[in-house]
Amino acid sequence: MKDPKLIDKLTGCLPEAAHHALEALARLAQERGLVLYLVGGPVRDLLLDASTLDLDLAIEVDARPLARQLAALMASHWVEHPAFLTATVKGGGFSIDLATARSEAYPHPGALPKVRPASIREDMLRRDFTINAMALTLTGSQRGELLDPCGGQADLEAGLVRVLHEGSFMDDATRIPRALRYAVRFGFRLEEQTMAWLRRDVGYLETISGARLRQEISRILQEVEPERALLRLQELAVLPTIHPSLSFDGHRARALATLRRLAPEAMPAAAWPLLAWDLHEGEAAALAGRLTLTKPQSQAVCALPRLRALEPSLRQPSLKPSQVVAMLSPYPSPAVWALATATASDAVRQRCLDYLRRWRYVKSFLDGHALLGLGVPPGPAVGEMLSRLKASRLNSEVRSRGEEERLVRSLLAHRAAENQTDRD
Repeated sequence: MKDPKLIDKLTGCLPEAAHHALEALARLAQERGLVLYLVGGPVRDLLLDASTLDLDLAIEVDARPLARQLAALMASHWVEHPAFLTATVKGGGFSIDLATARSEAYPHPGALPKVRPASIREDMLRRDFTINAMALTLTGSQRGELLDPCGGQADLEAGLVRVLHEGSFMDDATRIPRALRYAVRFGFRLEEQTMAWLRRDVGYLETISGARLRQEISRILQEVEPERALLRLQELAVLPTIHPSLSFDGHRARALATLRRLAPEAMPAAAWPLLAWDLHEGEAAALAGRLTLTKPQSQAVCALPRLRALEPSLRQPSLKPSQVVAMLSPYPSPAVWALATATASDAVRQRCLDYLRRWRYVKSFLDGHALLGLGVPPGPAVGEMLSRLKASRLNSEVRSRGEEERLVRSLLAHRAAENQTDRD
């Protein structure tokens, strides 16, 4: 199907910088006699009338020289990915992924594919789902032609996620969580045979490296409503197959929605410890190891069981703000956000929120130099005094610089009197 209006639609979706970069790349391709294609997800999103698009492009020769030429022309940064014959060019306001059209072969389930250059049609046939197996021709005599060898446009219209062949999930089981992520995002359903193969092949997730599984879960956590996809993954036994300690339920779904409402800036970092809500320390550490979580992610996940153990103390009515800060400050803020949104205790929730929003930022009016000027001896005594002043300010015992100065003088006088008594 040839429809030049699709290209007009594409350029209308792009920011100005991305539009200029795409035009420059198209000119370079034409000068070399190459046909440039928009491929995969961006074509899908274009047909779905998405407001913004990624620029995933392909040509039927080695893409890296063309990427280098574009980077030089646009004075931009570029990175090559030799194993996959691709390159990424990034500049002010744009990012372009340029790939060599390729075919793939999987040596065994869970392995990264072996790739070789191929035609654009073969490139479409190696993809994950029919809705991602389309290409839009951007240059040459067939400009505006939509290549759709697998019926992706029909599946878009029918609202179906369909794999291209029976061995798709065996070749790459990361397609299992990806299929469910797309289904939830677009309000689609899995095609009947695809669902049957997914249920049959879910065990192949055990062949996937922790890093790749972490990437798939990270993509889910970046969705608008990640809890919907996570619940679906739980329902189809995807999460416990990834790791026996990994699960998700309605309680955590509500907590995730609350987190997104209260602190969208804390997403997705605080979503990771929510996945470990019901775990003890050993299980949390094992989950972090299976998914090869980053250091911050692992610290937040492993901290949550210890934080949950603090809930009885955090519920005490007599607890002062300074005591809350002392209890919570050793823990990563994503873990505290998880506790704040998932706890059943209103008192614990409010204290966590007060800590996250206000108390952890409180400092004394006086600094170390001011304390030395008031007669505090250099060394550990300065840090101890700063801690005392911060606690006093948190507890509203002092409200101004002058009150802090009077407190310091009083404490110094008290200490001097104690020392005199000891000498006597």
